[in-house]
Amino acid sequence: MPSQPAKTLETFDNPAHHRDYHIHMEIPEFTCLCPKTGQPDFATLILDYIPDQRCVELKSLKLYVWSFREEGHFHEDVTNRILDDLVNATQPRYMRLTAKFFVRGGIFTNVVAEHRQPGWQPAPRVDLTQFESQSNTRG
Repeated sequence: MPSQPAKTLETFDNPAHHRDYHIHMEIPEFTCLCPKTGQPDFATLILDYIPDQRCVELKSLKLYVWSFREEGHFHEDVTNRILDDLVNATQPRYMRLTAKFFVRGGIFTNVVAEHRQPGWQPAPRVDLTQFESQSNTRG
């Protein structure tokens, strides 16, 4: 039976919940409708998150994203709604959703929404490029 769009986001246990690690997803085929004109709006969604106990399951995410295809939403509304639903489903340590909407009327719109678990702070970033350049100068 063919898949159908759905508003349900399934999750699974984080296999490495003891550590902060970054999950990056790009969803290049997001569509919804302009609430003013009914014309389609196209966007690439970029999801970055650091899971806590749960991760989002990819097929359910695909069907969830598909469920917006026939709905009218302002860019700001749909971006924040998707972030809220993902946060409610996964309760991540950190999550950022970037929605990069294609041009309409000569204007590109990017909407960035974030969630941070209360009290969570990222570990300092480790920059290994200094070590790479040193190893390249050794004979």
